[in-house]
Amino acid sequence: MLSRLIKIINLFSQLIIFSFALPESLSKSRQSSITKAIEKVGPAVASVNVEQQLNSITFDPFYGYLFPNEFYPATTSGSGVIISPDGFLITNYHVIENADKVTVTLYGGDEYVSDIIGSDPTSDLALLKLSGSNFPYVELGDSDDLIIGEWVIALGNPFKLFSYSNKPSASVGIISATNMDFGMQQSGKVFQDMIQTDAAINPGNSGGPLVNSLGELIGINTFIYTDSNINNSSSGIGFAIPINNVKRIVKELRLTGQVDRRSYTGLHVQPLNRMVAKYLDVPFVDGVVILDVAKSSPADKAGLKMGDIILTFNGVGVNKPSDIRKVLYENDIRAGDQVKLKIYRNKKYRNIKMKLEKFT
Repeated sequence: MLSRLIKIINLFSQLIIFSFALPESLSKSRQSSITKAIEKVGPAVASVNVEQQLNSITFDPFYGYLFPNEFYPATTSGSGVIISPDGFLITNYHVIENADKVTVTLYGGDEYVSDIIGSDPTSDLALLKLSGSNFPYVELGDSDDLIIGEWVIALGNPFKLFSYSNKPSASVGIISATNMDFGMQQSGKVFQDMIQTDAAINPGNSGGPLVNSLGELIGINTFIYTDSNINNSSSGIGFAIPINNVKRIVKELRLTGQVDRRSYTGLHVQPLNRMVAKYLDVPFVDGVVILDVAKSSPADKAGLKMGDIILTFNGVGVNKPSDIRKVLYENDIRAGDQVKLKIYRNKKYRNIKMKLEKFT
């Protein structure tokens, strides 16, 4: 009888232990690489809050002029991500553009007045700095090693939701495409090699991280595709600046506070029209003709000559001087980089390599 009672007590004890262990096992079963990545990266994601003075514009019907009326304070917000324990933080330039004051709210609610170390309107990136040390930060990944269809997570501050919980919002999707080239925008920004994702990105997500399932930063969320009938809400198509492009920009911003894109070719060109083509006895009207080559310039060192016709500049067809500048900007080609030119000289096509130099 006693032995039977002991067995019953042991069985009851095991049931109690199992009942307590069950929630923990269920919790573990719900965890995945996605939840672990969010847990890992979340503390490094911040809300970037901007204060600025805007002026209202009044139209005077008598004089027909637009003139400033009065200044009024305005606040906007976006997202950012800390990339080093000493408090360097990346966001989009358009998030902090024209800022009078930038305050960064971290995971948990701590606030810091941030210094703007540097910004680059062309790439739409900015580097901020928080005072302090031992900040949580995200590991940088490799955007050249992406797989179409792999899981990604967008974290940030959509619609200022960070302020309700002092935590970033997360959305999950896949990499839909890579190397998406949008060229130079009317604003002067250049979006090349962009990562496309269907992870929900909404207003306020700008500047926030796009991470892979390992919790590595692979891109900076920058803009979404919108339809005029959807009022700027997400259409399931978002784009991020690849982290390998960001690394190069951030390195310069950290050193000098800006990106120096001034490069020198030593070329003076004009469009090839029918009259010039006839004079040069050229059977086409595409390209630009070289009018002058500066002595000891990159073009001179590459062997280019007056009268040569440049058909392509780094693989892109050019028909006017601005086309060359556009190629340089859209592909972030700078002093020290080498470009390839296809030219026409003496009824023969030639391939030329030219190394750009710094403009002085």
